[in-house]
Amino acid sequence: MASHSPAGACTPVDEPRQHRGWLIGLGLGLTVLGLLAIGASVATTAVSIAFVGGLLIVGGLAQVVHAFSASRWSGVVLSLLAGVLYVVVGGLLLARPLESAVMLTLLLAAFFMVGGLFRILAVPVLQVPDGGWVLASGIVSFLLGAAIWAQWPVSGLWVIGAYVGVEMVVYGVSLLMLGVALRRVDRAVERRRAA
Repeated sequence: MASHSPAGACTPVDEPRQHRGWLIGLGLGLTVLGLLAIGASVATTAVSIAFVGGLLIVGGLAQVVHAFSASRWSGVVLSLLAGVLYVVVGGLLLARPLESAVMLTLLLAAFFMVGGLFRILAVPVLQVPDGGWVLASGIVSFLLGAAIWAQWPVSGLWVIGAYVGVEMVVYGVSLLMLGVALRRVDRAVERRRAA
């Protein structure tokens, strides 16, 4: 049974405790889907890019409609051009998802390398206190980008799908562990009440 505060309102822990079964089920489901996504990383990459392309088309069409409906607004031309650009880029992503993924992966590799290099250089330049973790994250980010770059263009076919899968697994495991921890809390509370 959930504990309540004196005013009768639920405490922040009550809501997750009441739904711990759902947390465990969702965590297991996401973990399994994430493992499948990693196993089929090329297909996951194509689906992810196509999804982003579809979102861009929908957003672009909405922007075009907005531009025509606000024809007296001074920024109507920029809004219309932005909408058309969204639709064109979304169409390109949908038409060629794997080729688009290869180019996006190259940008991702450059982002990781440059971001990692900035963090590595920031530690001595900015004299970051306890900068070991910042330095370590910069090194990992740089090496990750370099590894993607070294395998490019082949890495473009699987990197995005693998990252989506890893994110799903990590999030799924965290939800699963939260649900299990809440179950333990409830059992400990029940044991105290029974004693």
